[in-house]
Amino acid sequence: MARTSKSGPKESAGLLLFRHRDGKVEVLLGHPGGPFWARKDEGAWSIPKGLIEPGEDKLAAARREFAEETGHAPAGAVIALGALKQPGGKIVWAWAIEGDWDERELASNTFAMEWPRGSGRTQAFPELDRAGWFSLDEAGRKIIKGQAAFLDHLTRHLDEPAA
Repeated sequence: MARTSKSGPKESAGLLLFRHRDGKVEVLLGHPGGPFWARKDEGAWSIPKGLIEPGEDKLAAARREFAEETGHAPAGAVIALGALKQPGGKIVWAWAIEGDWDERELASNTFAMEWPRGSGRTQAFPELDRAGWFSLDEAGRKIIKGQAAFLDHLTRHLDEPAA
C-alpha cells in the first residue's frame, strides 16, 4: 500500500528484522500474497512494509505495518537504513531491528481484489502469505531489486566498529 500525494512521490515504511545464527546474520523477509505473486520466488520477497498515513511518523508507520503484516511487534533499538526510490517512483523508508521470531506464527492482514479478473467475484488474500529467515546472500537473491540496497546498508552498519 502506498500514499498518493500531490506534493510528492508515494511513500511506504517498513522494518527489516535481523538475527545472528551460527555466526551469520539472517534477515526476515515476507512473500507477498495474492495470485500475482503465487509462483514467484527469487526477486519477489520484501521487507514487511506499507502505507505511511498522512501526518504519521515514518518509524511509527514502519512498526505498525510490520505488526499488521506479520502479527509480531518487535521491540528494541532501531538502525536507520534510509530511503530508497523504487523503480516505479515510490519511496520506501526502512529501519532494521535485531530480534528473533518464529515465522510460522505469521498472522497477516488481508486485502480484497476481484479474482479471477473480470469474474465479478471479490476474494481476500493475505498481504504476506509466508515469511522466512534468509542469510544475507540468499536474501540478496530473494528480495525485490528495489529493496536490495537495504541489505547492503545493514551489512555496512553491522561491520562498523562500535564507538
